[in-house]
Amino acid sequence: MQENIRSRFDFISLIFWFFLALSAITRTVLLFKSIDMLDFSFLELLKIYLIGTFYDFVSVSYLVVPFILYLLFFPHRFFNHKFHRYITYAFTYLLLFGAVFLAFSEWFFWDEFSVRFNFIAVDYLIYTKEVIGNINESYPMGILLSVIAIIAGILFYAVYKFKKIEDILNHESRFKQRLKPALIYLLIPIISFVGVTGDFAKISANQYNNELSKSGLYSLFAAFRNNTLDYDMFYLCDDEKNTFLNLKKVTNTNNSVFLNPNDITRNIVNTGEEKNYNVVVVVVESLSGKFLESLGGEKGLTPNLDSLVQKSMFFSNFYATGTRTVRGMEAITLSIPPMAGSSIVKRPDNHNMYSSGFVFRNKGYETKFIYGGYGYFDNMNDFFSNNGFDIVDRAKFSNEEDTFHTVWGVCDEDLLNKTLKEADSSYSAHKPFMSFVMTTSNHRPYDYPDGRIDIPSHTGRDGAVKYTDFAIGDFLKKAKEKPWFKNTIFVIVADHCAVSAGKVELPLDKYHIPMIVYAPDIIKPQVVDKVSSQIDIMPTLFGLLNWSYKSKFYGKDILDSSFEQRALVGTYQKLGLYKENSLTILSVGKKIQSYEVLEQDIFSTKYKEVETNNKMKDDILGYYQGASQLHKKRLDRYED
Repeated sequence: MQENIRSRFDFISLIFWFFLALSAITRTVLLFKSIDMLDFSFLELLKIYLIGTFYDFVSVSYLVVPFILYLLFFPHRFFNHKFHRYITYAFTYLLLFGAVFLAFSEWFFWDEFSVRFNFIAVDYLIYTKEVIGNINESYPMGILLSVIAIIAGILFYAVYKFKKIEDILNHESRFKQRLKPALIYLLIPIISFVGVTGDFAKISANQYNNELSKSGLYSLFAAFRNNTLDYDMFYLCDDEKNTFLNLKKVTNTNNSVFLNPNDITRNIVNTGEEKNYNVVVVVVESLSGKFLESLGGEKGLTPNLDSLVQKSMFFSNFYATGTRTVRGMEAITLSIPPMAGSSIVKRPDNHNMYSSGFVFRNKGYETKFIYGGYGYFDNMNDFFSNNGFDIVDRAKFSNEEDTFHTVWGVCDEDLLNKTLKEADSSYSAHKPFMSFVMTTSNHRPYDYPDGRIDIPSHTGRDGAVKYTDFAIGDFLKKAKEKPWFKNTIFVIVADHCAVSAGKVELPLDKYHIPMIVYAPDIIKPQVVDKVSSQIDIMPTLFGLLNWSYKSKFYGKDILDSSFEQRALVGTYQKLGLYKENSLTILSVGKKIQSYEVLEQDIFSTKYKEVETNNKMKDDILGYYQGASQLHKKRLDRYED
């Protein structure tokens, strides 16, 4: 009888071996895809595969839990029933199908982001309509699912030929005899849940090596668990009083007067006449700096933007705060550093934040968030509508206004034509207006109307970039014919870069984005090469408008003489401060590391680790610990 029990649980062992083998093949394929980016040596390869196999082992231990429980509790008198046979066959095939599907998914996710599954994948599971639609438009899903089903069928047949399924079907046992092997298998995920973390994958200074040593499935579980991170628990902290003193130092300007001792509420005072120029902020999906020839790009994808640079105030040393659209949105709208965990835009307690939307409204402006997709995605409508903006999303587009769309939204031409109509409406009502416009065309599946550019639709990122550039050029050409044009400031800026992964933890080249401020009758063309970031956009605009206002912003007016060059960059767990050719990073585990930037352009970043000096430590804790504490105390809210 003991042999029969052992044979039955040998089936579970076989499932482990199949999953580990398939995961090793996936890891090898991804390794060869990124081989030019790896630190390649026998020792590094050994670490990648050993640590990776460990994570794969942990992952499959979670997957088999339902069937372990089924084998443990299913009454032995029903063991030979056909129902049990169907359950066993179904579980085996579905598990194998899921493993093959996971391998294919990992390939496509790596192709897009060059990382294992993370918070982005979690978002994709939540917003199924957009994601499934995007996948259907980007890939031949019918063919892919058929291939996956066939591969899973072949693997099922192999398992069947090993006769391990029949071992389960043909052998009976008592509950006590099944309990011991079942508990052994169940202890693996329990111990792993308590004792295993993502830190085991930090085997190298090269992030590609680290990502390959992970398991996609485990990384997905970890992303669910770590959706929010308590700063005080996970990050280096200073005395709260010192933190606020340092935060005030880094947010202080020549024209600011702090109002409270324990937060950064202050009056920004400018002398002279205030302006009521209209403002249109066009946030372009995934517009990396490397796409513009003005920043060193070589493909000629942005002729309109490069021409516009010559007529505008161009910020050439400008950085995104994060790697997702919602990070760009929070930074631009709230002028706030990227916080650990999920974006403010996606958090439930994000209403009535100290938003630029309220500042504009307080000055008599009509404020609108204009988006070509459905704004429930990523919680955008809820965030903007409760922070000083009216919503104009795809639901507000008529059939005539929607001439071409993908699952993400209407094409950029339709979006920008709608922006013109909304501006006309505000002008007719004798209201100054501020429009926050979010594009979508530069996103997989990279579809756009035919005949606009010389790159066919649905052929890749380059075509999408060039189409978006065309749409912006067409938009500004039409705007010049409007009566409100001469009184309007246009801002063109990216939400984030197209690719976020790199060899180092926070590759600065993957945060380097363009910002163009265009107003030919208001602003003289010039290049501003100060290191700055998205949190500085609104304070700089308010400076151009010569406004006096109450502020809780962390950003500052880049054009002010007191502006201290720096950029805040981060991921969901890494929080960085780039300043004076040095990058300091806060990490989970209360770690702080600093690097001297040896080489940095729009294509690559090289740096070496150095000791963190006290000034950088004070500054970075001031920004990130201070922002976390003010948010926790709700001191970052808008007050009339």
